Formats: sequence, structure tokens, C-alpha cells
Amino acid sequence: MNRVRLAGFGVAALGVVGYVVGISVAYAGRAFSLTAVMVGITLVAIARASETGGET
Repeated sequence: MNRVRLAGFGVAALGVVGYVVGISVAYAGRAFSLTAVMVGITLVAIARASETGGET
């Protein structure tokens, strides 16, 4: 598996966990969990595009 894709899945998973924790416990950085999910999805998309040579 590609490193960028693996990093994307990891960041997205951490973002989802942060969001779920943020629902039950209010903490200062919980808005960053949504940003982490978006960045993770973007990394997965970039990795997929680079595997296919930019063609979808």
C-alpha cells in the first residue's frame, strides 16, 4: 500500500475518533477533527490519482 494512502486513512481515522470524542466531551480542539477528516480524504484521493497516472 502506498504511504500517502496509508497516511490519509490514518489521519481520517484519527479525525473520526476525535469527532466522536468531541460529541461527548467538549474540548478546545474538536473543530480540528473535521479538518483532519477532510485532509485524510484528500490524501487518499491524491494517492489514488497518482497510482492511475492522474486519470480517473
